[in-house]
Amino acid sequence: MIKLSKIGKTNKKVFRLIISEKGRDPYGRALEILGSYNPYSKDLQVKTDRVKHWLSKGAGMTETINNLLVGKGIIEGKKVKASKVGVANEKRATQLKSKADKQAAAKKEVEAPVVKEVEENVVEAAEKTEEKKDEEVAVAPEESTEVKA
Repeated sequence: MIKLSKIGKTNKKVFRLIISEKGRDPYGRALEILGSYNPYSKDLQVKTDRVKHWLSKGAGMTETINNLLVGKGIIEGKKVKASKVGVANEKRATQLKSKADKQAAAKKEVEAPVVKEVEENVVEAAEKTEEKKDEEVAVAPEESTEVKA
């Protein structure tokens, strides 16, 4: 199987393209080193004839290697999706749902008193305006009599 083996420093990784058995440790002994890849400069150095030789012998390759070799035009084919979709954790999903329900309930509780207060304020304001109108009606005839006199 053709795969990547990490070499280099901790924050400056560089990879080797190696051929080894599928279950074997990629950092151990490899059958053959086929090239190297620097992800920072996107520099891929490959022994094209050796890669084609191993592929003709039936060697497989990882999705990442396939995408690199197809991208550089070394082999023909389509790029493959290299990452797998994770499975949603059911426990976490139920926790998120219950949290959202609690927030919705809390929001309704906060809004309900505010609505009642607003309704009470509207009723009080309406009563005050009615009282003012009554006072104006009572005051208006007196003012009119004073102006005439």
